[in-house]
Formats: sequence, C-alpha cells, structure tokens
Amino acid sequence: MKLGRQSVIMEIINERDIETQNQLLEALAERGVKSTQATLSRDIRDMRLVKEMGPNGSYRYVAATKQDNSALDVRLRKIFKEGVLSYDIAQNLLVIKTLPGLAPAACSALDSMEIDGLVGTLAGDDTAFIAMRDNVAAQSFYHEIEELI
Repeated sequence: MKLGRQSVIMEIINERDIETQNQLLEALAERGVKSTQATLSRDIRDMRLVKEMGPNGSYRYVAATKQDNSALDVRLRKIFKEGVLSYDIAQNLLVIKTLPGLAPAACSALDSMEIDGLVGTLAGDDTAFIAMRDNVAAQSFYHEIEELI
C-alpha cells in the first residue's frame, strides 16, 4: 500500500507541478488513492522530496538529486557519530545506545548508508536495534561502527 502510494506520488510530481501538500492530496484522490495529510508528510520525508523553483517561478515538489542525498548522508553520519554512547553485538543483532531522542536519527543514518547485510532498524528514544542478515554481517558491521566512532 505504502509503496504503491509512493509510486503514484512520483508519477504525479513527474507529470505536473505540485506546489502544496493539498494539491498532492487532491491529485492522489483523482487517481483513487486515499491518504491523510500526516501520511503524505511522512511519504514526502521518506521519499526525500524537496521543493525547487519551477520554470514558471513557483515552487514544486521534486525528487532530491544524488547531491542532495549525499549532503543528507553527511549530516546523518555526523548525528550518528556524535549521538552514539555505546554499542554491543548479540549474534546477528546490534544494540546501540544514544543520547536521549537520537536513536531515530541514528537509525535513519544507518538506513541511508546502504550497508551490506542490513535487514532493518528499530528505534526507541535512546536505543536502536539493528538486525543483520547473519552473524558474520553483524560482526563486520560492528567493526565498521568502531571505525566510524
């Protein structure tokens, strides 16, 4: 459902200039896709959509360029490096303790790094769980964290 909705969002912003979330909600509804403003905001964030000035001088949603994503990755890596207090490994899981409120940022940083063997992340307020495909991948990533920090 989420991937289908996000696919339709990409089609819409590639076909026409969308300036506001309300316009995007209306365009989704025209295509039979129901969404709330909160869900749409999360989709925009997850898809890393940004506003840029269009040819007619108004702003529109577009997918972030690779350069924009690399700038984001640098910021997220910095958050990860400065916010992690400790980390440990338990078979194919890593547990990362962060400053209060920074576990979601640490997980976002990890998700953006395209790490081999990373299955998924789960963040609480100050604790992040990282699931790796197997013990070998977890051990390898554990050593990468040592180098990063």
